[in-house]
Amino acid sequence: MPGWGIALIITAIMLAVLAVLYFVGRRTQKKQAEQQEQIEAAKQTINILVISKKKLKLRDAGLPQAVLESTARWMRGRKVPVIQAKVGPKVMNFLAEPKVYDMVPVKKEVRADISGLYIINVRGLHGNVITPPAKKSFATKINDKMKSMSASLNEGSDKGKKKK
Repeated sequence: MPGWGIALIITAIMLAVLAVLYFVGRRTQKKQAEQQEQIEAAKQTINILVISKKKLKLRDAGLPQAVLESTARWMRGRKVPVIQAKVGPKVMNFLAEPKVYDMVPVKKEVRADISGLYIINVRGLHGNVITPPAKKSFATKINDKMKSMSASLNEGSDKGKKKK
């Protein structure tokens, strides 16, 4: 078979895969938009006292059995952001969006937008906006580690010189 024939077959396969991905992506976007509308419709704003926050497997998060049964089987083993908070007299476990999870302060009272057991948004108690801590880039982390290592090596060599 000539080279152009193989190239033509590979191109046709790639176009078919791209078409399938396009239609699957559109369907997934529609489902996500519908779910977002449902979340917004059921949203409530309440004050919560955040006790702790962890990333746990869904089955270890202490959520109701109905939640575990309604999730997909492949999702049950994944780690999800879980926030343990006191709402009134009850201590409850909530799931949070990853961007919200970073903003939640521990051992503080906040005003949260909640839809069922899902935290959508978090604000300070008196309307203050909570900003997530700035994440360091990989290069910055390496640079800081190198500086701390060189500082500890310099301290060790200075101690040796003082003893003599």
